Amino acid sequence: MPSSDQESYGVNKVVDNICRLSPDLLAETRFQNAGVRLDHEALKDIIRFLMLTFRSGGKNNISGDELVSKLEEGSNRWSKASLQVLHRLWSENGALVHSQQEVQDMLSIGQLVDMQWRLGMAVTSDTCRSLNSPYVCLLLKIAEPSGQIYQRCFEMTIPQFQNFHKQFKEMAAVMETV
Repeated sequence: MPSSDQESYGVNKVVDNICRLSPDLLAETRFQNAGVRLDHEALKDIIRFLMLTFRSGGKNNISGDELVSKLEEGSNRWSKASLQVLHRLWSENGALVHSQQEVQDMLSIGQLVDMQWRLGMAVTSDTCRSLNSPYVCLLLKIAEPSGQIYQRCFEMTIPQFQNFHKQFKEMAAVMETV
């Protein structure tokens, strides 16, 4: 795991590259056509940094001034011109980013992390003395978009489990074609 100094160096390096761009080029993101030389990794870092910054700003519904303050907290190397451009871009597009983030959060679903199953036999119940019917107990571990992991456990009869298995195989086949 990188140290705080390494992380700071990484951010400062990206900030230095962003500040190398003139305000007009930064606003239009046409730096390759304008002859500004940045290697592929530097461009990827700039794009990744700005996307993460704008997504975070959209998620937290911050103002342009708050965005600039957070950027200045992260690095002392920002040029005034670059911060003004990012403030203007955020002021013009921040509400759209925020609404897109809200839609994405509503549509986000958990990711299946682990699935365990076991076969059991129900021999008696409160209402029946002799069941002697097999069942399958499924334990699902699901990671929410927030990062929290929760477990869901449920039981199925053998025919229900066979139907579940069939549907799972069909979903897997469809996902392989995507």
